Amino acid sequence: MISLLWPAWPAPGNVRAVVTTRQGGCSAEPFASLNLADHVGDDPARVAQNRALIARECGLPKGPFWLEQVHGTRVVSPQSAGPGCRADAVYSDLPGVVCAVLTADCLPLLITDRMGREVCAVHAGWRGLAAGVIENAVRRFSSPAGELLAWLGPAIGPAAFEVGAEVRDAFIEHRLESGRLFTPNRPDHWLADLYGLARMRLADTGVGFVCGGDYCTLTQDELFFSYRRDGVTGRMAAMIWFE
Repeated sequence: MISLLWPAWPAPGNVRAVVTTRQGGCSAEPFASLNLADHVGDDPARVAQNRALIARECGLPKGPFWLEQVHGTRVVSPQSAGPGCRADAVYSDLPGVVCAVLTADCLPLLITDRMGREVCAVHAGWRGLAAGVIENAVRRFSSPAGELLAWLGPAIGPAAFEVGAEVRDAFIEHRLESGRLFTPNRPDHWLADLYGLARMRLADTGVGFVCGGDYCTLTQDELFFSYRRDGVTGRMAAMIWFE
């Protein structure tokens, strides 16, 4: 049976948001079973079948607007870019457009406004997060940041995300206080709180409400794909749209 996560947040009633898990699809190992990525080496026919399955189960108004994610900061909209464009966030102010990102340890971030007229899905790995993908996404909204709601989807947790000095330095150069979100683990290595770093960036932009950040993709292997854990693996999708 397909397993889905529905954000518990005070989004307007016309906004729909959902995150898939790895459970309930037709892909074989090492992509078992609900892999939605067509770039990881899985059988394309099985990926297509999985995508059709989530479209039915999630009640999508149309197929998601998929990106070619590159760990950058570009935010696109379907009105100005085609499916498969190179970007790491997709924004829409049109009803029925399903904004989607694929992840397997990186942070999926879903954003809407309190009126339910704008939505955005963000792929925030450490590189994009450090370079400003969240700030770029928030700037795309016509609503003021204080009227936005953000939900942090499943990502690698703070007890599992070990990084080197280059990652820590990238965040500290932006804001010295980021250093408190890195815990020494072994010489020249730290455990990074990806959720905490995202919350700090969202707070700095003035986003009015942030929730989520309760999972760990690496340790919760029955629910989630994890690139760091498995190397060759599938991807989950985080999707948002409004009616």
